[in-house]
Amino acid sequence: MLFADKRALETNLKVNLLAIREKELNYYTQNCLAVGTQSALLAGFAYSGLTQVAIPHDRAYPLKLAYLLVTTTAMCFELIAVLNTTLLSMMGPGLALRGPDGSMHPAVDGMMIEYRTAYYSFVLGLVFFHFSAALFSWLIYVHWAVSTMVTLCILGSLWLLYRYAKRVYLRFRLMPEEVITGRFTGDEVLSAGGTAAGLDQHEQRHLSSLISKEQMQLHVAAQQEQHGF
Repeated sequence: MLFADKRALETNLKVNLLAIREKELNYYTQNCLAVGTQSALLAGFAYSGLTQVAIPHDRAYPLKLAYLLVTTTAMCFELIAVLNTTLLSMMGPGLALRGPDGSMHPAVDGMMIEYRTAYYSFVLGLVFFHFSAALFSWLIYVHWAVSTMVTLCILGSLWLLYRYAKRVYLRFRLMPEEVITGRFTGDEVLSAGGTAAGLDQHEQRHLSSLISKEQMQLHVAAQQEQHGF
């Protein structure tokens, strides 16, 4: 009876820890879906710029080449972001849900790392999309004054986007040492023991040992996976 109660305590502890970590998993999954949707939209616009635009034959060859290269680069960056976010939103939760015991932590940590690649690809594709629009104005409009005004408007839009993105980033940014994750350690339980109500020192040490045991199992599993065992 006591053995079963102890096992039930360990199981309930794991379930509660996973519920906290699941919030991070849902956060990155929703971010991937949002970035993937916008990237697909911009990739479609760039593809239309390659297939639906009639480029005048009398334009200079370097200008036409620059337009095609920049537009293709914008489409490729956005497609990279689409592929990355699609795989992350499918395989990350799949690993956490159907993987072996302790798969939640590598799933969330992996999404946290790989999400940056998708984000940077989306931003680079957006920048090249603006450059493509500027080059398009030089291909279509004959008078240089019109092309110059359109280019200045596009560059102004890009500068406003950068300024707004920088302002939002500075307002909501978190320093690396300030980031709090859902991963628990045994030391956190002991350090919080002074403020935890209803837990004596024996219970705190027991919870700390359970969490430390789980973290040790995850560490051993990760080492075995790296060495191919």
